Amino acid sequence: MASGQADGTGSGTGKSPTQGTVVTRFAPSPTGFLHIGGARTALFNWLYARHFGGKTLLRIEDTDKARSTKEAIDAILDGLDWLGFDYDEAPVFQSERAARHAEVANMLLEAGHAYRCYATAEELEQMRAEQRAAKRPLRYDGRWRDRDPADAPEGAPFVVRLKTPTDGVTEIEDAVQGKVKVRNEEIDDYILLRSDGSPTYMLAVVVDDHDMGVTHVIRGDDHLNNAFRQLPIYRAMNAIEGGWDDPVYAHIPLIHGADGAKLSKRHGAMGVDAYRDELGLLPEAVVNYLLRLGWGHGDQEIFSRDEAVALFDLPAVGKSPSRFDFKKLANMNGQYMREADDARLADLAAPRIAALEAGFDAASHRDLLVQAMPSLKARAKNLDELAEGALFLFRQRPLPLDDKAASLLQAEGAGELLADVANRLEQASDWSIEPLETELKAMAEERELGLGKVAQPLRAALTGQSTSPGIFDVLVLLGREESLARIREHAGAAVP
Repeated sequence: MASGQADGTGSGTGKSPTQGTVVTRFAPSPTGFLHIGGARTALFNWLYARHFGGKTLLRIEDTDKARSTKEAIDAILDGLDWLGFDYDEAPVFQSERAARHAEVANMLLEAGHAYRCYATAEELEQMRAEQRAAKRPLRYDGRWRDRDPADAPEGAPFVVRLKTPTDGVTEIEDAVQGKVKVRNEEIDDYILLRSDGSPTYMLAVVVDDHDMGVTHVIRGDDHLNNAFRQLPIYRAMNAIEGGWDDPVYAHIPLIHGADGAKLSKRHGAMGVDAYRDELGLLPEAVVNYLLRLGWGHGDQEIFSRDEAVALFDLPAVGKSPSRFDFKKLANMNGQYMREADDARLADLAAPRIAALEAGFDAASHRDLLVQAMPSLKARAKNLDELAEGALFLFRQRPLPLDDKAASLLQAEGAGELLADVANRLEQASDWSIEPLETELKAMAEERELGLGKVAQPLRAALTGQSTSPGIFDVLVLLGREESLARIREHAGAAVP
């Protein structure tokens, strides 16, 4: 927008777009990991574009060469891939487009929408000192806005600043926040090109969004103020050559910790890779949880990917910050694990088992691990719990005992009870759940014991733990030979 034309103008629309017209983008800066807030922003952009049959694009904003790293770029791409977000075009790297950014800045300069500022660092610092002393906002005072560049010393360095509107109001009809207004006098003439000719973030974002055809800018509400600084570029370029329509803005509230404080590492502000590698979560559970952080559809909690695409729209995004709750995420992950394919879970758990048990060979034990999954996954909320729960299947005798298991095996009468169990089970002709259950229930009745009194020391002998899958599942998974060997080992060693 040209200077002085802001009064009463607005950005955004309350209308739903038509199918196939939406283009969104996710634009992370590769200065670190893909954090959980960024993952949610990526998700909302992806879902919105897919919901309207449009395109979703990826832009790597790597202009900060001092902090952008290849490792961070790889981590971001890996995290997005793990979450299942596909993009409709190859990633755009902002650093490769500096010449285009400068071209637009020079067009603004030639058309009178921007100007050269020759203020020195010392002059600007003095200006800010005077503003601080007078308790005024720290803003560039426009000292070169209408000044003749011939006044500058020959060869003096300069920056290119945008001529922002000086009066009136800019209004945005944000698709999440609603109507937001800013007085134009609050926005100073910010820098487009630095003295070395490099573009600033504000310029690069607008040029890239325009050139990529982005129609909807969905991002965190910490960028809301940036929208009022970026719109003047759109409007000035639209006056110059046309076709620079305002995007629809949707600024989504940030994620806070469960205590309402700004999200930090203790709340869950880790890289997406940590949710996979350190916490052992499934990507579909993480995506579902992120979807429910700030968006909802009635009381429904679990959404398939197809359901999310069909239902997601911006009006259902809340205006208040969401609270990240590890317990809810863990419970949701447990639900997804119970529904997950057994072979897939076995393959995911195998490396974790190998890290815990040196003798574990994934290839030779895979069939048993897959067979055990229905019993194991019912008790696990993450892949680490799944791996730990499976260890008893692959450990060599003598099994390590946890404290409670050792106590059960050392209790009075435990050895004699296990000897009786071994003798009974040795006679079993059918080593499957129902016959084994029938035999042990009969034994418990004869001893006038509840089945639990038999199962507790038996579980300790078979697994080395006080908790495990159902005892008959354990017997079947271990098989006759190994089960009887483990029982007899403790029957003989138990202290009467």
